[in-house]
Amino acid sequence: MKLQDKKVAIIGGGPGGLTLARLLQQKGVNVNVYERDYDKNARVQGSPLDLHQDSGLAAIIKADLLEEFKANFMLGADRTKIMNDKGDVVFDEDHKSIETNFDDPYFRPEIDRGQLRKILLASLREETVHWNKHFISMDKHNDGWLLNFKDDIPVYVDIVIGADGANSKIRSYITDTKAIYSGVTMIEGTIYDAEKHSPVIYKKLNGGKIMAFGNKKNILIGQKGNGEIGFYLSLKVDEDWIKNSKLNFSNKTEILNWFRGEYKEWDKSWEELVENTTESFIPRSIGYMPLNQNWETISNLTLIGDAAHVMPPFAGEGVNMAMLDALKLSEKLTAIDAISVKDAISNYESEMRKRAAIITKESIENGEKMHNENSLEIMLRFFTEHK
Repeated sequence: MKLQDKKVAIIGGGPGGLTLARLLQQKGVNVNVYERDYDKNARVQGSPLDLHQDSGLAAIIKADLLEEFKANFMLGADRTKIMNDKGDVVFDEDHKSIETNFDDPYFRPEIDRGQLRKILLASLREETVHWNKHFISMDKHNDGWLLNFKDDIPVYVDIVIGADGANSKIRSYITDTKAIYSGVTMIEGTIYDAEKHSPVIYKKLNGGKIMAFGNKKNILIGQKGNGEIGFYLSLKVDEDWIKNSKLNFSNKTEILNWFRGEYKEWDKSWEELVENTTESFIPRSIGYMPLNQNWETISNLTLIGDAAHVMPPFAGEGVNMAMLDALKLSEKLTAIDAISVKDAISNYESEMRKRAAIITKESIENGEKMHNENSLEIMLRFFTEHK
């Protein structure tokens, strides 16, 4: 194995990075993960994850974690309601029987991000993940890299894998290509103890998902773990809107007043979401990497997940692509017939860029449909035809 006696560093402890660490450890690789979160108890942001059979679930199975996943996934959380801006339900999967057939390619079980992190962390050897490691920079040193962290001593490693997300610092050591703004910005909110604080929406949600469409805008809501609700206000705005709006996203009153103006055509019942958000809102400018991006392979450095190919979330493929990257890269790096680490990385990157371009294109197209003036009719037709 070409990684024998090599020190591998993964920068970023999200699903992709932790999955890769697990898969490499199964092959006896000396791997460490460096994560900027203070510790393993840090709150994990974002909506639940739906894993797909040929990507996220394939990685879980390869990592020998399917039973743990089955014991912790959110039964029924993949069921969807489509609603209009008045709050009327126009499509409802709630009446359908709950199926848990993991052999069905259309079954996409959901799991809370925090729970998935716990499963992956529990599968790793102690001291694999180094917390509170804020990556600053790295320098070439001998045949490897010297990693520099904020307020900490440098660490030498032979191979670096960037799994540090859409705002990756590792990416700049590989390519100058930047993400392109998709035209969509999303504002994320979370409601704790939603049954108490947001009873109307909580009842409508019924443990699943809500996708509401109207006036070229969306409200996307999902059940999270611990009785929480996560939601996104999604709309088309200028690229610099977050800065130019001058909104204080920590001020609930200010955001509520903005919502009442921006979503003025929507029924007032939707205000319950904004009124009961527990913490600050998080604005997210949605971008994607060029479909034809390319770079020259480096012998001891590569990327997985959003660091390599950030894409809009409108195909539900982001985390699945990250976990598939982890699976494919681990296979390339530990293959018996691998000529060299550089060749393994080169083969992985070539395949990764091709499949990521296909999914990114699909995600962009879905985003356009979801923010179209006829989005409700388009999405209703999509769900009824596919279900």
